[in-house]
Amino acid sequence: MSNKNDEQVNDELENLQEKDAETGKDQELENEEMNPFAEMEAKLKEINDKYLRLYSEFENFRKRTAREKIDLITSGNKSLMAKIIPTIDDFERAIESNKSVDDIKIVKDGFELIHNKMIKTLEAEGVKVMLTNGEPFDVEFHEAITRIPAPNKSLKGKVVDTVEKGYYLNDAVLRYAKVVVGS
Repeated sequence: MSNKNDEQVNDELENLQEKDAETGKDQELENEEMNPFAEMEAKLKEINDKYLRLYSEFENFRKRTAREKIDLITSGNKSLMAKIIPTIDDFERAIESNKSVDDIKIVKDGFELIHNKMIKTLEAEGVKVMLTNGEPFDVEFHEAITRIPAPNKSLKGKVVDTVEKGYYLNDAVLRYAKVVVGS
């Protein structure tokens, strides 16, 4: 009897092992069928993560650039202002000393020195005076205030007089010259 029981137990064990093997194969097939979706889902998560990181990086870049632009605008003229302040000091000293000076030539020379210093400071920053008298009228550089009869035929259509000087800043017009044109 014990042999028959042992055989039955062995048969049952074999049956169970066969069922487990079949179940394992079924699970492997299900896993293989689900695997492409799992791979696609993993790739989607990875791409989404990369997108979010890139988007955050771009937003940080945009904010940093905007801050830098504001800083440049607010402090862009700082060096120029620092160079002009000594000229203001010169004007203040000239005004103070002119209170006690009787010789007008000394006053004129002082103001001419200060003017030349201011021009040199501006030239060092790229500002140049626009030459206009005798030049052909050009709307790109000149603003016509009025037209007058040309004193001679060679000045017809040319600048006869400059009412207000024009200036360039690094070869771009900073201020248009206000001129009188001969007709």
